[in-house]
Amino acid sequence: MVPDSPDVELVLDGANGVFSAMQPGTIVIDMSSITPATAQRLAAKARALGGGMLDAPVSGGDIGAINGTLSIMVGGDAADFSAAKPILDVMGNPDKVLHVGESGAGQLCKLCNQMVIGGTLVVVAEALALARKAGVDAAKVREALLGGFAQSRVLEVHGERALKGTFKPGFKTHLYAKDMRNVVATLAEQHVAAPVTAVVQQLLHATMAAGHGEDDNSVMAKTVFDMAGLK
Repeated sequence: MVPDSPDVELVLDGANGVFSAMQPGTIVIDMSSITPATAQRLAAKARALGGGMLDAPVSGGDIGAINGTLSIMVGGDAADFSAAKPILDVMGNPDKVLHVGESGAGQLCKLCNQMVIGGTLVVVAEALALARKAGVDAAKVREALLGGFAQSRVLEVHGERALKGTFKPGFKTHLYAKDMRNVVATLAEQHVAAPVTAVVQQLLHATMAAGHGEDDNSVMAKTVFDMAGLK
């Protein structure tokens, strides 16, 4: 698991990369978050060398990693997935280690995951900002929402971080920004309109410009609070 597409390409297909010494029958498991197109291209190279490759990005944050309860979304050959699943089950919740489809499908799923997280985080921040601005206890509003249909992991974890102003990573904002760049590029490739994601992207730009690249990505809530004139 390395940061971005060029890093995976260097590790696998660089001058001294894995592919230079890969033996037939080897299954490469890449758990980075990269573009689907890169995953597909590298998987084709692995197959040409007599092996296989799974793209297996994760969700669940630092909490899921520490507890071994990550959700792992996997693209690649079904037989390779079956062979690798016992390894992935150690790091993730076995019920959430899912074969999504062919090569690149895991990465596409991760992009969808990041879209949902970003959109939810921004709306959670807006709701908490409204409560605070109206003089209502935002912590009690969050608690009430957690008991209803608005409940989400983002509201639970990031909502608490937003209210407490604790943005120690976690998942750093600059890495989330990388994922969102991949989201926007893939949306363009597939000709999919995503107006909500476009707003999230602009708020993310503002958060990065304010110097929060090393903070947890939940710090986007601070950008929303600042726009509402809240500290």
